[in-house]
Amino acid sequence: MKKIRLGVIGTGLAWERLHYPAFKELSDKFEIAALANRTKKDAKEFAIKINLDMQNVYDDYKAMIKRTDLDAIDILVPIELNYEVSEEVAKAGKSFICEKPMAPDMGQAKKFLELARKHIVKIMIAENYRYNEENNKIKQLISEGRIGDIVYFIKNNINCFPCQMTKDTYAGTEWRQHPDFPGGAFLDAALHDIAAVRHIFGAVQCVQAFGKPQKEDFNPYLSVNANIQFKNGIIGQYTYFPSGTESQKPYVGFRIFGTKGEIYLEEKSSGIINVAYNDGKSEKVSYTPERGYYNELLNFYNALTGTEKISVTPEIEYGDVKNVFDILESIASRKVVYVDEHQPEEPKAYIEGSDAVRMYIQ
Repeated sequence: MKKIRLGVIGTGLAWERLHYPAFKELSDKFEIAALANRTKKDAKEFAIKINLDMQNVYDDYKAMIKRTDLDAIDILVPIELNYEVSEEVAKAGKSFICEKPMAPDMGQAKKFLELARKHIVKIMIAENYRYNEENNKIKQLISEGRIGDIVYFIKNNINCFPCQMTKDTYAGTEWRQHPDFPGGAFLDAALHDIAAVRHIFGAVQCVQAFGKPQKEDFNPYLSVNANIQFKNGIIGQYTYFPSGTESQKPYVGFRIFGTKGEIYLEEKSSGIINVAYNDGKSEKVSYTPERGYYNELLNFYNALTGTEKISVTPEIEYGDVKNVFDILESIASRKVVYVDEHQPEEPKAYIEGSDAVRMYIQ
């Protein structure tokens, strides 16, 4: 079995706690061959943990990606650097994984789409929620018609970012507390939830959202409430509250209502998807939490070795990122914003050749 020789750009929390454990589990498929980090000391410390020779440690990733013995690169840098670093890696002719989101704004997101077209490389965006077992099992339950036709959903995400800011957590990082990109934590964290519902329900037609402003740097809004309409007619509400706690159980969680029953996931770490039917029957579907990292890296390996296609391409991620920025635009403009299609022309308020008529909603 061919091992992929991997170079890593960014050896911070995401690498150490999320990607590396999955790579370690896939050690028969990947070899960590080089590490690059702006603070070389941190990369050296990790190199010691994995017995990597110091000649394979860099503080300049551009020097590392010139190596001809690296098959692929894993990019884990602050959001504002994602496109910049990805462009350099693509120019070097290296296939790569880039952590989500693909870019800090829509301008760079559009430019990102050109990388795979201009350069003969394979690109995966590491949106692990699209690879998580719970979301794929929910998608399967729906496709099997277990709860009939889907009518609507509620997805509620409450977490306390301020509570974690002084701890050894993602919220403790300077660039997340004072982001140099629009959307703050909403772009960084709520993007996962948007990707999950798009993965389950499909393309989005339009959104209408409201936000409660706050002065804290980490997120422009204390809470975001978004109504989402999908192209297949499903509607639902997504709520993101990154400054609070949910003190009452069971949590609101993720609830999907169909004509024959309901799917309920209390939280992504619960390990159980509850399915209740209108006839009084119910079942529990078990899953293993946090398998998205393993599944996405396995998909990347299989894509590099030619046995399957990459599931989360820049094109897929672009839709997720645009959906997030369209929610923010809707809040700012107080208007409905169309996501995966052009906004339709405004209906005429009159019939040509006759007197004006009153518009009505049927």
